[in-house]
Amino acid sequence: MIFKMWFHLFILFYVLSATPISSLTDSSNILSTNFLDNAKKPEVFDWMVKLRRKIHENPELLYEEFETSKLIREELDKLGIPYKHPVAVTGVIGFIGTGSSPFVALRADMDALPIQEKVEWEHKSKVPGKMHACGHDAHVSILLGAAKILKQHEKEIQGTVVLVFQPAEEGGAGAKKILEAGVLENVTAIFGLHVIPSISVGEVVSRSGPMLAGSGVFEAIISGKGGHAAIPQHSRDPVLAASNVIISLQHLVSREADPLEPQVLTVTMFQGGGAFNVIPDKVTIGGTFRAFSRERLEQLVQRIEQVAIGQAAVQRCNATVRFGDETRGFYPPVVNKGDLHKLFVDVAGNLLGINKVNSDARPIMASEDFAFYQEVIPGYFIGLGVKSASPEPLQELHSPYLTINEDALPYGAALQASLATTYLINMSRM
Repeated sequence: MIFKMWFHLFILFYVLSATPISSLTDSSNILSTNFLDNAKKPEVFDWMVKLRRKIHENPELLYEEFETSKLIREELDKLGIPYKHPVAVTGVIGFIGTGSSPFVALRADMDALPIQEKVEWEHKSKVPGKMHACGHDAHVSILLGAAKILKQHEKEIQGTVVLVFQPAEEGGAGAKKILEAGVLENVTAIFGLHVIPSISVGEVVSRSGPMLAGSGVFEAIISGKGGHAAIPQHSRDPVLAASNVIISLQHLVSREADPLEPQVLTVTMFQGGGAFNVIPDKVTIGGTFRAFSRERLEQLVQRIEQVAIGQAAVQRCNATVRFGDETRGFYPPVVNKGDLHKLFVDVAGNLLGINKVNSDARPIMASEDFAFYQEVIPGYFIGLGVKSASPEPLQELHSPYLTINEDALPYGAALQASLATTYLINMSRM
């Protein structure tokens, strides 16, 4: 009898002592499941689709997202979610939860591209020469979907979720301007998401460490002395000088870079002259360079300038080199934090099934200004599958033929909501 009594007491003590940890884990798992179920409900799914199509029909370029921003604010008002506006010209920053720490951010970019849409469908872009060819229309509707779900569970949020609707990802460094506005100073983690047309719906990809390359652009003006093509000895030929610069720039990768550290330097522009028999006074060349570390990017900046000036001098010409422009400058690489990677694998695996999670995706040379957040705040970037069900050939991002499978929207919304709430639950245990 005494043994039996002590045995029951031991079991009771074990259960009670284990409750705080297991209940927190179970509660986050239950929330994640509920989030996906909610996101798939017709009243939520149809709403997200409607928003995405409205944004798609009315694309706006970087720092011109006024109507998109207005739509976002109208939806946040309907949901009873407070926000700050304007931030970085057209940006909107929403808040869900207690209003106190810890703070976690979810980000969506809003801008379109200067591309003429060639997809013939009911909701084709109504603006000539502009298209949501990078899926930012989906990003906005997904984050609004996450906001709707989170608002329904606001009493269960153990902290504050910050909704970042960001302008000007496409070359405008909108993330940098959001940071400069000081609206994320209390945020201790930020999650970003991007649609991937080659990945099936219900699947996600990411990795720990470098995921996307950092990138920069350059322009070199080679100045010489023009003259008649028949008497080149009286000229200082900038065409020849620029040609030598281009060839020498290729050596920066083939002979100066570690072959185990991927990087690219590509000259994409050569402008000069206007007549067959006249040597011009100057030639302009330009291009892009990419690498997976800030250190290597900075080294490329230094060497591009040295090569341009040095090779121009060989041909008795001068060179001036400019990097970036007034809005863009230089994008650092996207590097995912290891502890947030574990969180992603756990949350996504529970939500979607571990077989739907590629947690060791191959890094790619594309760039994203989400990297600016990661230089200041621990951050994590994810690829969301939106592969079209159409039998047509696959179209990648920035294609005028890009289509997105809208069945993916609930998965993105539920994943964002789950990452934010689970992160806050984990922080409350520390």
